[in-house]
Amino acid sequence: MKNQNSTPQTKPLSNESGNPGSAPVQENKMGIMPVPKLLFTMSLPMMISMLVQALYNVVDSIFVSRINENALTAVSLAFPVQNLMIAVASGTAVGVNALLSRSLGEKNYEQANKAANNSIILTILSFLVFCLFGIFGSRLFFSSQTDDPQILEYGIQYMSIICTLSFGVFMQVMLERLLQSTGRTIFNMITQGTGAILNIIFDPILIFGYFGFPKMGVAGAAVATVFGQLVAMLLGIFFNFKYNTDIQLSLKRMRLDARTVKTIYAVGVPSILMMSIGSVMTFGMNNILLMFSSTAAAVFGVYFKLQSFFFMPIFGLNNGMVPIIAFNYGARKRERITQTIRLSCIFAFILMMIGLAAFQFIPGTLLRFFNASDNMIDIGSKALRTISWSYLFAAFCIVFGSVFQALGNGVYSLIVSVGRQLAVLLPAAYLLAKMFGLDAVWWAFPIAEIASITLSVLLMKRIYDQKVRDL
Repeated sequence: MKNQNSTPQTKPLSNESGNPGSAPVQENKMGIMPVPKLLFTMSLPMMISMLVQALYNVVDSIFVSRINENALTAVSLAFPVQNLMIAVASGTAVGVNALLSRSLGEKNYEQANKAANNSIILTILSFLVFCLFGIFGSRLFFSSQTDDPQILEYGIQYMSIICTLSFGVFMQVMLERLLQSTGRTIFNMITQGTGAILNIIFDPILIFGYFGFPKMGVAGAAVATVFGQLVAMLLGIFFNFKYNTDIQLSLKRMRLDARTVKTIYAVGVPSILMMSIGSVMTFGMNNILLMFSSTAAAVFGVYFKLQSFFFMPIFGLNNGMVPIIAFNYGARKRERITQTIRLSCIFAFILMMIGLAAFQFIPGTLLRFFNASDNMIDIGSKALRTISWSYLFAAFCIVFGSVFQALGNGVYSLIVSVGRQLAVLLPAAYLLAKMFGLDAVWWAFPIAEIASITLSVLLMKRIYDQKVRDL
């Protein structure tokens, strides 16, 4: 094993054919920088950008709630489709990230370039699917959940715009992952932060018609969102072409390569399915809660916005962790892998304890930001306090899931996610709703998380024994 503190060495850069070129390239920092410093420098920009992302998600709903509770409910009901778009974009990007980082660790620069250029084509194809859904499927989606005409009108307006103009979010996610794969996460903080800030600024302007802009209502919230995403995409294009020298993006190289696509989706499809399960769970929970009232569904939507303050930084941490593990797995550096996992678990647990404390002690204060009625505060306070007990276990489950993906076993993450959200959470929520009423429904979350941590630990031991122990 190489000394982690050794002096950076140079290596020949492979050209398109894979043969060494003449230009020396310095050893990537993911293989030599001390792990605590590396994880900090890789993850902090992503965590900050994810916090800004969480802020704009919350602000979006805060402004929408000022229209009325039905508008908040409509945006909440649209969340499964938004989550599905992110699942497809992020899942594909996870597969690209794992392949690209591993290829760089192995010094296979030809494969790294193929992964990067194929990712752009796959991103465009994904966008086209959701564009068509936005045009033809929005009304069917909302009418399957509610017959309230105002919620239908708000929901169709919002989702049609979000889907048909989703090119920005698909490209933004992929371009950020390309920067992340090569260790340039500082640029992701800029792209995500800029997009989120623009969304926050234009939300009230377009929703309520300030400064001469038309009063667009719920549609204004959607337009502000896609505008921020498009600007972030443009920044991502600039940063990749200007500063991401480890890969070469070009139109000539953008040809689908079957082997590369297969390798990407070997990790990407389980990741897409895993994150898509969240959409299925949210859709199912919304329908369970709508048996009681639209307010209960609105509470669930607000919870998802609030919990993002604690989960999104952990996702940012994982975004910094995944390329470190993938790179060092390719470079066969076991100690760096285990140290990265251990530190990530500690940081994630601290964040989850902050979330637990907030939901236990100030749930009413948090709900009042969303113009909550007394009934909504009563339902929501019980919900936040109950669900937050699951945070005792959630940190480890999230980190372990990303470790599975980084080591090329995305199917393990899928197994855990299916077990948690479909096999345990939804059935438990339905049974609790039928047997004990609305207040009991929320206990399905801690029950599901206990099942998840049990399975995650077993699979973590298995993958460690198979892939890491003997490096």
